Amino acid sequence: MAAAAGRDVQRWETCGQAWIAVLRHVWSAGEAGMEDGEPIIEGPPVLFEVASLSWEDPILHEHGDRARIVRRAQERTRRAVRGRYGPRLRDLEGVDQLAWVVDLLRARPWTTSAWISLTIPGEAAEGLPCLTALSFRIRGYRLIMTAMFRSQNVFRGYLTYIPLRAVQTQVADELGLPAGPLRIFVDVPHVHVGDAEGVASVLTAIPEPNAA
Repeated sequence: MAAAAGRDVQRWETCGQAWIAVLRHVWSAGEAGMEDGEPIIEGPPVLFEVASLSWEDPILHEHGDRARIVRRAQERTRRAVRGRYGPRLRDLEGVDQLAWVVDLLRARPWTTSAWISLTIPGEAAEGLPCLTALSFRIRGYRLIMTAMFRSQNVFRGYLTYIPLRAVQTQVADELGLPAGPLRIFVDVPHVHVGDAEGVASVLTAIPEPNAA
Protein backbone atom coordinates (compact mmCIF):
# COMPACT_ATOMS: atom_id res chain seq x y z
CA MET A 1 0.00 0.00 0.00
CA ALA A 2 3.05 2.23 -0.30
CA ALA A 3 2.82 5.50 -2.19
CA ALA A 4 4.57 5.88 -5.51
CA ALA A 5 7.91 7.64 -5.40
CA GLY A 6 7.83 11.38 -5.82
CA ARG A 7 9.53 14.50 -4.52
CA ASP A 8 6.58 16.36 -3.05
CA VAL A 9 3.35 14.60 -3.99
CA GLN A 10 2.33 11.29 -2.44
CA ARG A 11 0.43 9.16 -4.93
CA TRP A 12 -2.10 6.52 -3.91
CA GLU A 13 -4.20 4.16 -5.96
CA THR A 14 -7.33 4.22 -3.80
CA CYS A 15 -9.13 6.62 -1.49
CA GLY A 16 -8.82 4.18 1.40
CA GLN A 17 -5.06 3.96 1.02
CA ALA A 18 -4.76 7.75 0.90
CA TRP A 19 -6.99 8.13 3.96
CA ILE A 20 -4.83 5.77 6.05
CA ALA A 21 -1.65 7.51 4.89
CA VAL A 22 -2.93 10.97 5.82
CA LEU A 23 -4.17 9.72 9.20
CA ARG A 24 -0.74 8.22 9.87
CA HIS A 25 0.92 11.48 8.75
CA VAL A 26 -1.04 13.48 11.33
CA TRP A 27 -0.71 10.81 14.01
CA SER A 28 3.08 10.52 13.67
CA ALA A 29 4.01 14.15 13.02
CA GLY A 30 1.16 16.06 14.66
CA GLU A 31 1.31 18.44 17.59
CA ALA A 32 -1.24 19.74 20.06
CA GLY A 33 -3.45 22.50 18.65
CA MET A 34 -6.88 24.09 18.78
CA GLU A 35 -9.67 24.32 16.19
CA ASP A 36 -12.51 26.71 17.10
CA GLY A 37 -11.94 26.06 20.78
CA GLU A 38 -11.67 22.28 20.46
CA PRO A 39 -8.37 20.46 21.08
CA ILE A 40 -6.89 18.80 18.03
CA ILE A 41 -3.77 16.99 16.86
CA GLU A 42 -2.45 19.20 14.05
CA GLY A 43 -0.17 17.78 11.37
CA PRO A 44 2.12 19.48 8.82
CA PRO A 45 0.63 20.43 5.43
CA VAL A 46 0.15 17.50 3.07
CA LEU A 47 -0.19 17.10 -0.70
CA PHE A 48 -1.30 13.86 -2.34
CA GLU A 49 -3.01 12.35 -5.39
CA VAL A 50 -5.59 9.59 -5.61
CA ALA A 51 -6.26 7.62 -8.79
CA SER A 52 -9.46 5.76 -7.84
CA LEU A 53 -12.25 6.91 -5.50
CA SER A 54 -15.38 4.93 -4.70
CA TRP A 55 -17.89 4.48 -1.89
CA GLU A 56 -17.28 0.73 -2.36
CA ASP A 57 -13.62 1.10 -1.31
CA PRO A 58 -12.85 -1.96 0.89
CA ILE A 59 -10.77 -0.01 3.43
CA LEU A 60 -13.52 2.57 3.87
CA HIS A 61 -16.14 -0.15 4.08
CA GLU A 62 -14.20 -1.92 6.82
CA HIS A 63 -12.85 1.00 8.84
CA GLY A 64 -14.84 4.10 7.87
CA ASP A 65 -18.11 5.41 9.29
CA ARG A 66 -20.54 3.11 7.54
CA ALA A 67 -23.68 5.08 8.40
CA ARG A 68 -22.23 8.29 6.96
CA ILE A 69 -20.88 6.48 3.91
CA VAL A 70 -24.33 5.07 3.16
CA ARG A 71 -25.97 8.49 3.53
CA ARG A 72 -23.42 10.20 1.30
CA ALA A 73 -23.58 7.46 -1.32
CA GLN A 74 -27.37 7.75 -1.46
CA GLU A 75 -27.08 11.50 -2.06
CA ARG A 76 -24.71 11.22 -5.00
CA THR A 77 -25.66 12.36 -8.49
CA ARG A 78 -23.65 12.89 -11.65
CA ARG A 79 -25.50 15.94 -12.91
CA ALA A 80 -25.80 18.06 -9.81
CA VAL A 81 -23.47 19.20 -7.06
CA ARG A 82 -25.00 18.65 -3.67
CA GLY A 83 -23.90 19.48 -0.15
CA ARG A 84 -22.33 22.48 1.45
CA TYR A 85 -20.13 23.47 -1.50
CA GLY A 86 -22.74 23.08 -4.24
CA PRO A 87 -24.09 26.64 -4.20
CA ARG A 88 -20.58 28.10 -4.28
CA LEU A 89 -19.69 26.01 -7.31
CA ARG A 90 -22.84 26.65 -9.30
CA ASP A 91 -23.97 30.07 -8.10
CA LEU A 92 -21.36 32.16 -6.31
CA GLU A 93 -22.64 35.74 -6.50
CA GLY A 94 -24.50 34.82 -9.68
CA VAL A 95 -21.66 32.94 -11.40
CA ASP A 96 -21.84 29.27 -12.39
CA GLN A 97 -18.18 28.56 -11.76
CA LEU A 98 -18.11 25.04 -13.18
CA ALA A 99 -19.66 26.25 -16.44
CA TRP A 100 -16.99 28.99 -16.54
CA VAL A 101 -14.26 26.34 -16.15
CA VAL A 102 -15.69 24.22 -18.96
CA ASP A 103 -15.92 27.19 -21.32
CA LEU A 104 -12.36 28.27 -20.53
CA LEU A 105 -10.86 24.81 -21.02
CA ARG A 106 -12.73 24.35 -24.31
CA ALA A 107 -11.28 27.60 -25.59
CA ARG A 108 -7.80 27.18 -24.08
CA PRO A 109 -7.10 23.50 -23.32
CA TRP A 110 -3.57 24.12 -22.05
CA THR A 111 -4.43 27.01 -19.76
CA THR A 112 -3.36 27.15 -16.12
CA SER A 113 -6.05 29.73 -15.34
CA ALA A 114 -8.97 27.39 -14.68
CA TRP A 115 -9.03 28.15 -10.96
CA ILE A 116 -12.16 28.90 -8.98
CA SER A 117 -12.53 30.20 -5.43
CA LEU A 118 -15.12 29.13 -2.89
CA THR A 119 -14.49 32.08 -0.60
CA ILE A 120 -16.01 35.55 -0.61
CA PRO A 121 -13.75 38.48 0.37
CA GLY A 122 -14.71 39.87 3.74
CA GLU A 123 -17.12 37.11 4.73
CA ALA A 124 -17.35 36.14 8.39
CA ALA A 125 -14.71 33.69 9.51
CA GLU A 126 -17.42 31.42 10.88
CA GLY A 127 -18.78 30.94 7.36
CA LEU A 128 -15.46 30.32 5.64
CA PRO A 129 -15.51 26.88 4.01
CA CYS A 130 -12.72 24.39 4.66
CA LEU A 131 -12.49 23.82 0.89
CA THR A 132 -11.25 27.14 -0.45
CA ALA A 133 -10.44 26.56 -4.14
CA LEU A 134 -10.46 24.11 -7.04
CA SER A 135 -8.06 24.01 -9.96
CA PHE A 136 -8.69 22.20 -13.26
CA ARG A 137 -6.19 21.48 -16.00
CA ILE A 138 -5.92 19.21 -19.03
CA ARG A 139 -2.70 17.24 -19.18
CA GLY A 140 -2.05 14.04 -21.10
CA TYR A 141 -5.59 14.27 -22.52
CA ARG A 142 -7.05 13.85 -19.03
CA LEU A 143 -8.73 16.31 -16.67
CA ILE A 144 -6.76 16.73 -13.45
CA MET A 145 -8.39 18.52 -10.51
CA THR A 146 -6.72 19.93 -7.41
CA ALA A 147 -8.72 20.67 -4.26
CA MET A 148 -7.25 23.12 -1.72
CA PHE A 149 -8.34 22.88 1.91
CA ARG A 150 -7.37 25.53 4.44
CA SER A 151 -8.05 22.98 7.19
CA GLN A 152 -9.59 19.51 7.43
CA ASN A 153 -10.51 16.89 9.99
CA VAL A 154 -8.87 14.04 8.08
CA PHE A 155 -10.55 11.37 10.21
CA ARG A 156 -13.63 12.01 8.03
CA GLY A 157 -11.78 13.36 4.97
CA TYR A 158 -12.93 10.60 2.62
CA LEU A 159 -16.52 11.87 2.99
CA THR A 160 -15.38 14.94 1.05
CA TYR A 161 -12.88 13.36 -1.35
CA ILE A 162 -15.36 11.06 -3.08
CA PRO A 163 -17.96 13.80 -3.77
CA LEU A 164 -15.12 15.93 -5.15
CA ARG A 165 -14.36 13.14 -7.60
CA ALA A 166 -17.96 13.47 -8.79
CA VAL A 167 -17.33 17.18 -9.46
CA GLN A 168 -14.18 16.33 -11.41
CA THR A 169 -16.00 13.65 -13.41
CA GLN A 170 -18.84 16.01 -14.23
CA VAL A 171 -16.48 18.62 -15.67
CA ALA A 172 -14.51 15.92 -17.51
CA ASP A 173 -17.70 14.54 -19.06
CA GLU A 174 -18.69 17.99 -20.34
CA LEU A 175 -15.26 18.28 -21.96
CA GLY A 176 -15.42 14.75 -23.41
CA LEU A 177 -12.33 13.67 -21.47
CA PRO A 178 -11.52 10.98 -18.91
CA ALA A 179 -10.81 12.09 -15.36
CA GLY A 180 -7.19 11.88 -14.24
CA PRO A 181 -6.01 11.79 -10.64
CA LEU A 182 -7.59 13.94 -7.95
CA ARG A 183 -4.93 16.01 -6.23
CA ILE A 184 -5.59 17.26 -2.70
CA PHE A 185 -3.71 19.83 -0.63
CA VAL A 186 -4.56 20.29 3.06
CA ASP A 187 -2.82 23.18 4.82
CA VAL A 188 -3.87 22.15 8.34
CA PRO A 189 -4.67 18.43 8.43
CA HIS A 190 -5.85 17.43 11.88
CA VAL A 191 -7.89 15.04 13.97
CA HIS A 192 -9.96 15.93 16.99
CA VAL A 193 -8.59 14.75 20.30
CA GLY A 194 -12.02 13.26 20.96
CA ASP A 195 -11.48 10.96 17.96
CA ALA A 196 -7.98 9.88 19.00
CA GLU A 197 -9.11 6.47 20.20
CA GLY A 198 -10.87 5.81 16.89
CA VAL A 199 -7.83 6.92 14.89
CA ALA A 200 -5.55 4.67 16.94
CA SER A 201 -7.90 1.74 16.39
CA VAL A 202 -7.88 2.20 12.60
CA LEU A 203 -4.10 2.57 12.39
CA THR A 204 -3.57 -0.47 14.60
CA ALA A 205 -5.85 -2.53 12.37
CA ILE A 206 -3.87 -1.53 9.25
CA PRO A 207 -0.13 -1.88 9.96
CA GLU A 208 2.27 0.53 8.35
CA PRO A 209 3.87 -0.83 5.15
CA ASN A 210 7.03 -2.83 5.83
CA ALA A 211 6.30 -2.84 9.58
CA ALA A 212 7.25 -5.98 11.47
